[in-house]
Amino acid sequence: MTTLPARTGGQLIVDCLQAQRVEHVFCVPGESFLAVLDALHDASINVTVCRQEGGAAMMADATARLTGRPGVVMVTRGPGATNASAGIHIAEQDSVPLVMFVGQIAREMRGRGAFQEMDYRAVFGTMAKWATEIDEVERIPEVVSRAFHVAMQGRPGPVVIALPEDMLLELAAVQAGPRVEPVEIWPGQTQMAELQKLIWAAKKPIMILGGTGWTPKACASVQRFAERFDMPVAASFRRQMLFSGDHDNYAGEIGIAPNPKLKGRIDDADLVILAGSRMSEMASQSYTLFDIPTPKQTLVHVHAGSEELGRVYHPALGICASPAGFAAALESLQPPNQIPWSAETRQAREDYLAWTGQPPRIPGRLQMGEAMLWLRNRLPADAIVTNGAGNYATWPARFLRYRSFGSQLAPTSGSMGYGVPAAVGAKRAQPHRMVVAFAGDGCFLMHGQEFATAVQYELPVIFVVVDNGMYGTIRMHQEREYPGRVSATALKNPDFRAYAVAFGGHGERVETADEFGPAFERAVASGKPAILHCLIDPEAITPATTLTAMREKALAAQNVQ
Repeated sequence: MTTLPARTGGQLIVDCLQAQRVEHVFCVPGESFLAVLDALHDASINVTVCRQEGGAAMMADATARLTGRPGVVMVTRGPGATNASAGIHIAEQDSVPLVMFVGQIAREMRGRGAFQEMDYRAVFGTMAKWATEIDEVERIPEVVSRAFHVAMQGRPGPVVIALPEDMLLELAAVQAGPRVEPVEIWPGQTQMAELQKLIWAAKKPIMILGGTGWTPKACASVQRFAERFDMPVAASFRRQMLFSGDHDNYAGEIGIAPNPKLKGRIDDADLVILAGSRMSEMASQSYTLFDIPTPKQTLVHVHAGSEELGRVYHPALGICASPAGFAAALESLQPPNQIPWSAETRQAREDYLAWTGQPPRIPGRLQMGEAMLWLRNRLPADAIVTNGAGNYATWPARFLRYRSFGSQLAPTSGSMGYGVPAAVGAKRAQPHRMVVAFAGDGCFLMHGQEFATAVQYELPVIFVVVDNGMYGTIRMHQEREYPGRVSATALKNPDFRAYAVAFGGHGERVETADEFGPAFERAVASGKPAILHCLIDPEAITPATTLTAMREKALAAQNVQ
């Protein structure tokens, strides 16, 4: 037998991460976990120093979406942890595997209100899949192993682990656990046979893809299924990258302000195969797309978390399976000899092409739709596009085509500020891919400091900042509910071109669609992180309407009442 050397808790944490083959850790340093930082000095792990803990958590989230493995973030106690909570909330809402290590006060100081003291089990107990604190150094391998299992198994999500600073200095002669692999959840043969019967009996079926836990292989299997059955496939809110927008069976995204014809097609369907998605508020059109609890459509709901099956919608057939397991099982299904819905599939595609084809004219000099069409023709198939939350996100969502796995990183939680750090994390993890981040003026400045992180690590991300001088989504709702009463939504913004240059990046000011393409090409050629400051008319609140039109409609409705 070999005697294991005694190692500090800090070294054991890093050894366990290396045993899990973690490649990236995102952090803002703190004195509460100095022992871990010291152990990282000699480790094979790439450490990215971030400018704010929320940004660090979102970078880790982005790597998790690209790899399927838990993203890892390290933050200090108290304000460090609360700053990071925005990223934890995104991971919980979006079902993203994440492990966050939080420095903690020494154990003997508990309960005294010590410097930055918090009870992390209580603080994150309703936000994370599991929140815990390691009291005994010998149990580090056990807890880290369990954390990776919990983060990936079933419906993925975040885990929070607090690390008392005195525990990190103690010694233990224990072995790091083996690499964790989630247990694949396969559908039963009986369920797949029942699914085939339901498909054969259908006249107007549609498949909707969503959620996380997908792989390129699983997406390819679904594509083959769609081709064999000639079935229309839609993506749920901000999950367009699960099925190529260039494919003849792709019918569009069901999310915020969807194509009315797609919404109608789902409403009229006699069979809906909902795979991986929870079909929560945004995708379900505020829970109106399906009747609750029993949809009028025959609903087949496939999800890796058994607790999600029947939680909101009572399915005709519930299948507890991971996306990879379900997609593999689809290979065994046989299409009917005569497919009666092929004409519906062709029409669904035509409706999608019409909806995303020629963009409408909007007020102002900068026609964002034309800029999106230029970008759609320019981006490589494997380019990664990120965004946070805001009306600006309607432009890439509607007019770009997401053609490969991992090409879209966006929060279904509607969290502003996500796009900037997500782009940095994505480029850090997969530097060979082009990364373009979209952000509104308000959205960008929530985590705009992470532009400095992109500069520090020489990550040539292109940040497209759509500036209309306001929190546009809230202003839109104001005009709808309180027309003409503008309150707390106006913004006075910096010169974002100069902002980029000040940080050591490349900056461009874009005022027309004709300027967009050349500015983008110069940004790429610079080899630096770059900001394209796109000034859009405040009236152009969405591709479909203007602020004035919304206000007049709301006032007219009030007069009728």
